[in-house]
Amino acid sequence: MRRKDKEITDRAELEAILRQAAVCRIAFVDEGVPYIVPLNYGFQDNCLYFHSALQGHKIEALRRNDLVCFAMETDVELVKSDSFCQWGTKYRSVIGHGKAAFIETCQEKREALSIILGHCQAGSVDCTSLDVDRVAIIKVEIQSMTGKKSG
Repeated sequence: MRRKDKEITDRAELEAILRQAAVCRIAFVDEGVPYIVPLNYGFQDNCLYFHSALQGHKIEALRRNDLVCFAMETDVELVKSDSFCQWGTKYRSVIGHGKAAFIETCQEKREALSIILGHCQAGSVDCTSLDVDRVAIIKVEIQSMTGKKSG
């Protein structure tokens, strides 16, 4: 990281950002072309969890290449100034890499959905087997991440 004075190295602070951010952008490389999507997510035990339709661009991209990059931020605030060159942004952010896998069993899908709903503060929802069969669940094991803060 170029600006070591802005680097977040404390694991607890990195995980706090993962728990507080509202949206995670997850990036794939699909046949040599970058593709990024914003998603609701959950975080637990060094893993990110996402839900998706059973078919679509991200599902096909993940089936071809399971390596992903993710980014999220919190505490974002634009800092204005009289001089445009003095404008800036306050934030705390995390960028990381991981390996994605599809969760297949009904019980594991329910557990992952519970983690996602907990992150979204949606409370508990009783998912039927039919509901769970209609959704893909992606688990990303975090392999590395860096953090940065400004302001």
